[in-house]
Amino acid sequence: MSWGTELWDQFDSLEKHTQWGIDVLEKYIKFVKERTEIELSYAKQLRNLSKKYQPKKNSKEEEEYRYSSSRAFVATLSELSDYAGQHEVISENMTALITAELGRFVQELKQERKAHFHEGRKAQQHIETCWKQLEASKRRFERDCKEAERAQQHFERMDADINVTKADVEKARQQAQLRQQMAEDSKAEYSSMLQRFNGEQHEHYYTHIPTIFQRIQEMEARRIVRLGESMRTFAEVDRQVAPIIGKCLDEITKAAEQIDPRSDSQLVIEAFKSGFEPPGDVEFEDFTQPMKRTVSESSLSNSKGDGKSEPKFGSKSKGKLWPFIKKNKPPPPPPASASPSAVPNGPQSPKQPKEPLSHRFNEFMTSKPKIHCFRSLKRGLSLKLGAGPEDFSNLPPEQRRKKLQQKVDELNRDIQKELDQRDALTKMKDVYSKNPQMGDAASVDQRLAELGQNIEKLRLEVQKFEGWLAEVEGRLPARSESARRQSGLYEAQHTAAINSCAQDRESPDGSYTEEQSQETELKVPATDFDDEFDDEEPLPTIGTCKALYTFEGQNEGTISVAEGELLYVIEEDKGDGWTRVRRSEDEEGYVPTSYLQVYLDRNAKGARTYI
Repeated sequence: MSWGTELWDQFDSLEKHTQWGIDVLEKYIKFVKERTEIELSYAKQLRNLSKKYQPKKNSKEEEEYRYSSSRAFVATLSELSDYAGQHEVISENMTALITAELGRFVQELKQERKAHFHEGRKAQQHIETCWKQLEASKRRFERDCKEAERAQQHFERMDADINVTKADVEKARQQAQLRQQMAEDSKAEYSSMLQRFNGEQHEHYYTHIPTIFQRIQEMEARRIVRLGESMRTFAEVDRQVAPIIGKCLDEITKAAEQIDPRSDSQLVIEAFKSGFEPPGDVEFEDFTQPMKRTVSESSLSNSKGDGKSEPKFGSKSKGKLWPFIKKNKPPPPPPASASPSAVPNGPQSPKQPKEPLSHRFNEFMTSKPKIHCFRSLKRGLSLKLGAGPEDFSNLPPEQRRKKLQQKVDELNRDIQKELDQRDALTKMKDVYSKNPQMGDAASVDQRLAELGQNIEKLRLEVQKFEGWLAEVEGRLPARSESARRQSGLYEAQHTAAINSCAQDRESPDGSYTEEQSQETELKVPATDFDDEFDDEEPLPTIGTCKALYTFEGQNEGTISVAEGELLYVIEEDKGDGWTRVRRSEDEEGYVPTSYLQVYLDRNAKGARTYI
């Protein structure tokens, strides 16, 4: 149905209705805009929530996220951040596809509506003008007719009056004829105006107004269609992100399903396992024997009653009773040395004096709690020693092994970074050499030299920590003579801060504490392992080598060589960049493998070809 034929007389009503339609569009735009603001606010709050509970880097909290349940929580936080991102996508798409587009459409609709109704008013004004002209013509015709009738009546009265002169009668007759002619002219004009108005009116109500109203109807239809499309887009924007939101929820569910209590329990074991054995039974000491008491193997003196060497450091200890034990402090590490390894043959560690169990028991029973002293000691050591000894000797064996392995891995990553930088600078230098206009090749030499020195230092550090790691894992001697001497020196520097506190490292309930032992004198148990290496035979020769360059061995464990010098190889490169050589029976040490041309004897035991 057409508005032009059905609503031809409802111009004002249509004007109000179309204005209401535009108001509806603007109201919907405002609604969508507020929805986008809510989505953005919700996404921001979700992101802040996720960020708030993310583990902080380089903190104890980050270590706790090794467990599967904590990793699942981190995955939940990550997926929640992605979930928030989808709400941001909803806001962006609604703003672009609905708010912005519909806003432009409303502006265009307002301009079009204004043009249509302006044209309609113009047509109405034209028909009103034609009507006024017709009315004026009609009134003129009516007036002329009345004037002609009065003039005719006056003429008839004058003609019937015998007292009136003939001239006056003629004059009245002429006046009546004039008025009659004027009435006829007015009649013709009125007839013409009437025909003209009827034509204009027909064209107005059957052509102009229907056309205008039809355009207004089409405009209103477009508005309604556009509003419906916007509502569908409103739903489609949500539907488009629904699969991604569902995937986020699926990932959260998957992370929850991957929580494994067994693996978490194993991680707890790895995190807190000390490596020590539980204490054994305490043997009976017969005090009826006159003054010939000996400390049994299960007593707590860390030495055997038969005078044999003590158990190996780091090996399984048997027969301990934790409340009464005096745990010897592990020797602190020697200062950082550039030596790739320590000489394994050194004198035995001093033996510990034997002490009866009764003395230990009396000492334990009479000693006062010194928890405050432990705390003070821990604070003092933290201030003086930082995070602890460099070789982590303050930790139990298992924890020490883990820390050393982490340190080795960290140093290897640093070496790889330095190697990558060196490779990049080398390529840059080659480019500068081939194209001098791009840069000076000599400008990168200093940086290359620095990188070489850094790599060399890092490799020495790696070898040092690998030596400690091998010591923990039982692949190297516990301590060399030089290392023990350095350890004693290192110990003497810190005994003043330690002497005033309790001497036990192990608590009465059997738990292991990280406080340092407070014994003034250095007590390193002599081990069977040390005894085996007291009279160690010199390492056999497995090949020869020639020094390609001069090397100044300024660090402990290294040996200086001159260019072209011939030496004997007694230990090949283990992958750390160092080869152990011998000049004579008393002179041996490590030299960088890159400084040597090695000729290994294939028949030698354990030898392998190295180029």
